[in-house]
Order: sequence, then C-alpha cells, then structure tokens
Amino acid sequence: MDSNLIPYQPVISDIKNLIAAGQNVAYNAANRAMIMTYWNIGKRIVEEEQSGAERAEYGKRLISILSDELTKEFGSNYSGRSLRYYRKFYLCFPDFEIWNTRVPNLNWSHFRALLRVPDEDARVWYMNEAANENWSVRTLDRNIGTQYYYRLLHSPKKEAVIAEMKEKTAAEPKHQFELLKSPIVAEFLGFRTEDSFAESDLESAILSHIRDFLMEMGKGFAFVARQQHIVTDTEDYYIDLVFYNIELKCYVLIDLKMGTITHQDVGQIDMYVRMYDELKCKEGDNPTIGILLCGETSEDIARYSVLHDNDHLFMSKYLTYLPTKEQLRAEIERQKNIFYMQHPKLDDKSDDSEF
Repeated sequence: MDSNLIPYQPVISDIKNLIAAGQNVAYNAANRAMIMTYWNIGKRIVEEEQSGAERAEYGKRLISILSDELTKEFGSNYSGRSLRYYRKFYLCFPDFEIWNTRVPNLNWSHFRALLRVPDEDARVWYMNEAANENWSVRTLDRNIGTQYYYRLLHSPKKEAVIAEMKEKTAAEPKHQFELLKSPIVAEFLGFRTEDSFAESDLESAILSHIRDFLMEMGKGFAFVARQQHIVTDTEDYYIDLVFYNIELKCYVLIDLKMGTITHQDVGQIDMYVRMYDELKCKEGDNPTIGILLCGETSEDIARYSVLHDNDHLFMSKYLTYLPTKEQLRAEIERQKNIFYMQHPKLDDKSDDSEF
C-alpha cells in the first residue's frame, strides 16, 4: 500500500463500504419495485375482469389490447404471456403482506416458479423456505418438481428427506445464467461522464480495481490474465481479460468494446471461445464462456447473430457511473428483455394458455 494512503485508509474503507451498501440498496430497490409493479398490474387486470358479467367479451379482449398498447411503449415484458403471469401472480398472492417481506431474497424468476404450485399452503411454504434458505431458482424448481413439501410433510423421517434434498441440490451444477450480471455497475473505475477514454484505459482501470470488478461481476470469478497471448499456425491473438469461475468450473473470456457491439465483435469472441476450448482447456474444465462487455448492447445482435440461443456467448453492458434507482430499474428491465431475445427458450417455460 502507498504509504501516503495510510492516514486516509479508514475513511477510504468506510466510503467504499458506503458505496457497496448503496449499490445493494439500489439493486434491491429495483427488484422490489419491479415485482411490485407486476403485482399491481395483475391486481388491476383482475379488478377490471371482475367489473361485471355483462362485460365478458370486453374482458376476453383485455389482455390482447393491453399487450398491444404496452409493448409499443415498454417492450416485451408486457406481452400477453407476461400479463397473464402478472394476473396469476396477484391471484396466487392476493395478500400483499404474505409475499412482500420475502422480496429481498427472491426475484421474479422465483415467483414465476411458485406460480406453478396449485396448493396455496404448499406455495406459501415453498416461498418461505426459498427466502429463508436462500434457494436459487434452480433449487426451487427442483424442489417443486420433486414434491419436496409433500414428501417432507408425510415422511416420518424428515431429517433424511432434508438431507437428501441438500445433497442433491449441492451436487447440482451451477448455471451460467445465474452468475452473470447485466448491467455491470462499475462507477468505482473512476471515469466521469464527461471523460473520453479508450478500451485500453477501461482495461487498465478494471485491473486497478480488480477486487471491486470481480465482486460486481457476480459469483465465483477469479482473475487469470490480461491480454493473454494465443498463438495459432497463422496468427497471434490477444484476449483482453481472462477469468476462471470456480462455480461453473470454466474459463470466462471478456472482450472489451466501446459503444454498441457489432457482428464483427460477436464473431471475434466466438472465435476466441472456440480457440480457448481447443488450446487452453484441460480435463475437468467445462466449455469456455465468452462475454462481450460493451458500452451498449443490441437487440438486433441478440436476435440475429450467433449469440442467439447460444449458452456460451453473452453480452453485458457496463455503466461507469452509479445510476439513480429509476435509471437502474429501467436498465435492468431493458437488459433482461435483450437477454430473453438472445435466449427465447428461457422465456418459454410454460405453455401460452390462459391461466
């Protein structure tokens, strides 16, 4: 540590803690606001549907008309399918107090999984357990699918059932979708909004704040190399940043791009991933993941490039400033929409029938 910083270290640590706490508050507030919005939309739809039997035909068209109007202005989060989920969310959890206190530990994907449970007692039990035990969405999905609640309820050996569940879910491989974040809020890099900086400046700033960057990226990341040199028979290549994720047991390559990414950028990260799998991975490593960390993601790239429906290539937006709660909420919504454009199967877990 620079000796000049020693007298200031306590205040530096305190302010870093304040910033980290502020980021957590912003993320939690955005999540809470999003779920609250969905619940209120569902409530309003149900209230409109219950306004009178003479309006039955009006009610049938309500979802379709709402979807057409809302998607024009707010995007695919308000498709007919999504609106039916919001409607069912309210019907399954009409008591605000029952679910609201669980939101800090649960996201919308948790609640969507809970909507599959027809038994109200089981649904509330799964919700409470997921919140109290910090279950991932995959663990919650598995426990619902294996009827964990009913097995536990009727078993004379409850400890054995609990131990089996913990063993099965502990052995379950982590999924990359649960560990990657977008947007990545990297105001700790120190760039001002009026600054002009190059990719090399961004790379250097990340390395200077590697601990903060790893924490912001998500779970299980360890730094491996900067500008890693890859030699082939025809050319030399340099990968901006290489990490290893101990949860996924795979290398994660990051290609830094200023501005909006292009098809050429996608082709480059795709090539890097293929090369790394062949030239660097060892026995026991899972397939390499490539992330395009860019100033702006693209809906067209998500839909029409090789990123589409590819579980090993991702794009993630970075923010070099700490946004307001409203800005962060809007950006999370936008990046989620783009993510589902890239991975449409993940937004299609159930049929499109009326609930």
